[in-house]
Amino acid sequence: MKMKKSFKTTTLALMSVLIGVGLSACGAGSGTANTQAGAGTSPSAMPAASQAPAASTAAATAEPKKLSGKLVVYSAGPAGLAEKIQKSFQEKTGVQVEMFQGTTGKIMARMEAEKANPVVDVVVLASLPSAIGMTKSGLTLPYKEAKGADKLIPAYSDKDGNYFSYSLSALGIAYNTKTVTNPPKEWSDLSKPEWKDKVNIPDPAQSGSALDFMTGYVNKNGQAGWDLFNSVKANGAIIAGANQEALDPVISGAKSIVMASVDYMTYASKAKGEPIDLIYPAGGTVISPRPAMIMKTSKNQDAAKAFIDYLISDEAQKMVTDNYLLSGRSDITVQGRPSAKDIPAIQVDWSWMNDNQTDVTQKFTQLFKK
Repeated sequence: MKMKKSFKTTTLALMSVLIGVGLSACGAGSGTANTQAGAGTSPSAMPAASQAPAASTAAATAEPKKLSGKLVVYSAGPAGLAEKIQKSFQEKTGVQVEMFQGTTGKIMARMEAEKANPVVDVVVLASLPSAIGMTKSGLTLPYKEAKGADKLIPAYSDKDGNYFSYSLSALGIAYNTKTVTNPPKEWSDLSKPEWKDKVNIPDPAQSGSALDFMTGYVNKNGQAGWDLFNSVKANGAIIAGANQEALDPVISGAKSIVMASVDYMTYASKAKGEPIDLIYPAGGTVISPRPAMIMKTSKNQDAAKAFIDYLISDEAQKMVTDNYLLSGRSDITVQGRPSAKDIPAIQVDWSWMNDNQTDVTQKFTQLFKK
């Protein structure tokens, strides 16, 4: 199937920096948070009226369509979450799930390489603009009837059912709690002398969430956004690979700060006892949705639709929050942790971000290679 420009140009930009990089998914360990469903929980079925015709009763109790075969899923991390969802879905449905895990950049590069003979059924990314680009290119299969889709936060999912942001992450400032006693409060603080040569930044060409942050920040702030990136670069900040590669040196103490650190990875490391914590700048940050979508070329559309339903279900959402991600549903909260509505979020234009993410990635990469 021919890729249209909005998808292909982004993919080619990503592929240029991916050569020789290993298959590293944005992994994180699982935690023990308790998920609480709110008012959006499905009500109990109403009892049927005694005069209801038999045909209606039969339709209401009809057996769901039996699923079978194989389902190919390409999924951004965390790896532990993707594997749990894969295993549970297989056990519930009998469908064999073949999964490739990688960063958003690697997934899109793989799809570009397979465009003459696409094999993937469901794609899960860590970048909403990329999903918008795929939708505009006509690659996605609409599924407006997805179960529970009405509970998803509307701003992050497609009203026509082309993509479903079943989980979210937010970008913050991660810092080593042993070496940093007075952590920065705003993005602009990272250009101050005390953080000279101490800041890592994830590579937006490898990390979908980092890409969302860079393009979202520029979309909101224009030239002032580039002025910030220039000042942080002048203060010795470096691009340090994908999310985990940027975080590990801060955990070890070799660096002090990650700018635009993915929150769930930071919280997962903190839960393991690592000396790491995170703040969301009060001036605003980008919340990065993690959209799932069915490919129009899917060879097992029934199973693909069931997989989307499962991602939105209470059971899968418990896995999401146990892995320190934000739920994509508006009715789910986790005690002791912020929900999407509690995080100071920059209001961004996702369509603009899709149209400009290639230019932003190239300009950002060139800036930090000077």
